[in-house]
Amino acid sequence: MTSLTKDLGRKTTDTQNKVRPPKASGLQKSLRYVQENAILFLLGAPALILIFLFSYIPMMGTIIAFQDYSPRTMFLSPWVGFRNFRLLVESPIVVRLIVNTLSLNAMFIAATTFFSVLSALLLNEVRAIGFKRIAQSIMFLPFFMGWTIVAMVLFGLIDYQVGTINAIITKFGMERVIVTDKPELWPWILTTIRVWKGTGAGCIIYLAALVSIDPQLYEAAAIDGASRWQRMRFISLPTLTPVIILLVLLDIGRIFFGDFGMIYAVVGDKANLYATTDVIDTYLLRALRNNSNYGFSAAVGLLQSVLGFICIYGSNMIVKRYSQSRGEDYTLF
Repeated sequence: MTSLTKDLGRKTTDTQNKVRPPKASGLQKSLRYVQENAILFLLGAPALILIFLFSYIPMMGTIIAFQDYSPRTMFLSPWVGFRNFRLLVESPIVVRLIVNTLSLNAMFIAATTFFSVLSALLLNEVRAIGFKRIAQSIMFLPFFMGWTIVAMVLFGLIDYQVGTINAIITKFGMERVIVTDKPELWPWILTTIRVWKGTGAGCIIYLAALVSIDPQLYEAAAIDGASRWQRMRFISLPTLTPVIILLVLLDIGRIFFGDFGMIYAVVGDKANLYATTDVIDTYLLRALRNNSNYGFSAAVGLLQSVLGFICIYGSNMIVKRYSQSRGEDYTLF
């Protein structure tokens, strides 16, 4: 009986092995996944094509960073290795450029995120729909204004001769202030106008996340005696935490890229303000105007991208450890 059982078991196993289909390869699994989600891929195809054309194909141009590039010879230009990178690293103002770029972007990210979240939390508590819509429209309006217009408005306020602020100061018997001679004030000035221009757009994103909260949670908290501030703290704010972390991580990825449009439009070529406002991008523009070194500009762009990747990857790891300790996942990848 024992041998017969073993023979039957062996035959059954052989039969199962013969009937079992071969294991699908990785390519076959991918093709099957695409077939099952064909409609979703079709909807996302335009975005994927645009990303491929304008983000991945231009990566081939990074070879310029290692060449003494000339438009006449193009990609056949002489190979110079890391010489273009050394031009930036050995620059006497490289420390100033890096410190200004990081400090300004850190101030922009922190201030804009704080005021966007605060505005969203406060607007979410407004019950008058008409007032809420008007407030959102007024806050969102500066987002559509170009930096050139913002610069004109700013200098209409701070100009030494005709500025509104100096006109008010003189009425109180105080001396006029030459703001363009005080570089220590400009990080705060730039942060203020950045918050004024970007808070409305950021607020809309956080409001969209708050809309998804079940109203019954607020009602249950109110029945239990929770005040509005407690409901904001223990219901609204935790809901916004993943969105806040996601947007901050995306901003950190570009922390080595200064807001060139804003800084150049507002500050321009005022050399006396370079101590606190000169960033890598504005320095790069001046370098291109002086010697048209395309390889140098490509090297700077590549270095900014690599450093940005390191920053976003490192911050993502920190967030992953924090979120895993709480049993959640707020990370990008």
